[in-house]
Amino acid sequence: MKRLISLIVVYACVLIATAQYYTPDVLGNGFQQHTFVMSDDYHGQVVSTLVRKLSSDSTSRAVLYVHGYNDYFFQEEMADRFIAEGYNFYAIDLRKYGRSLRDGQREYEARDMSEYFADIDSALSVIKHEGNNYIVMMGHSTGGLTTSLYCQAHRDNLPIDALVLNSPFFEWNYNALFRNVLIPVVAFIGRFFPDAGLPDAKKVSAYAMSLLQEYHGEWNFDTQWKRLMTRGERFGWIRAIDKGHSVVHNDMNLPCPVLLMRSDKTITDSEWTLDYQCGDAVLSVEHIAQYGTKIGDNVTEVVIADGLHDLFLSRYDVRMKAYDRMFGWLHTLQHTQDEDK
Repeated sequence: MKRLISLIVVYACVLIATAQYYTPDVLGNGFQQHTFVMSDDYHGQVVSTLVRKLSSDSTSRAVLYVHGYNDYFFQEEMADRFIAEGYNFYAIDLRKYGRSLRDGQREYEARDMSEYFADIDSALSVIKHEGNNYIVMMGHSTGGLTTSLYCQAHRDNLPIDALVLNSPFFEWNYNALFRNVLIPVVAFIGRFFPDAGLPDAKKVSAYAMSLLQEYHGEWNFDTQWKRLMTRGERFGWIRAIDKGHSVVHNDMNLPCPVLLMRSDKTITDSEWTLDYQCGDAVLSVEHIAQYGTKIGDNVTEVVIADGLHDLFLSRYDVRMKAYDRMFGWLHTLQHTQDEDK
């Protein structure tokens, strides 16, 4: 009886501590958030924000979602789908993005992609502490680059079991002159003048139009956190991305199973057309395939017909196919891994 009482007291303390650790998230609907105060960077204090929604069933499986550029976590449907499949859902708003953006900070600023590793470390530490012993990490676009670089840097002691890449940013979507000459020149300048940058966009991007309900899409999101007219990239950020691409192109050999997901076509129209509803209007799908299939020895490529750049923001029938392919791969993978233990 004393032991039972003791366990009840400990459990109650854990519940109280957890309740104090998290606060309600802006999404409501059972989402909670916690802010990590990170070490100061070259411009002062930075934070990252962990968002979670837990399964009502007992599970030790979890997913950590890492957003892309000019982005933050808002995809409630994605979280609910993972929960329905038996996962606890977590997402991280990286430093200077979304929930983690603070007054006076420049959105998306980074001088090296490894700056985000501490944010991911903090998130994974909490996820493991909360009893999850099987963790899938998922990265979209620039988040796909960040998570891949993280796994490469931690390959000898990888804290995750699988990696899902949703249209990862593995190459600049420019012509050969820009990729091979102009980008390296800008990256070199960014070493000495990281705060110099390109001008902000002056009009709503056609890709944003394909997402937002106000235009042609199905989604609503905070347009202060996911801007319709993007900030001009700083040279330090361009240098950081270019260095990351170099690792992907030359030195990457991920030890974990990888699901590489992409659309079947690239959209190159300069103005919005109906084609924007059925292809990747941000990156080259050929580049994703070229580099993504070579980042490890266990990469499965999945091509989603008519998928948008963010496959899980595509129209309903397309994104349902993407979910089916992803969860089919995850279930098969876990079954295989369980058999090998």
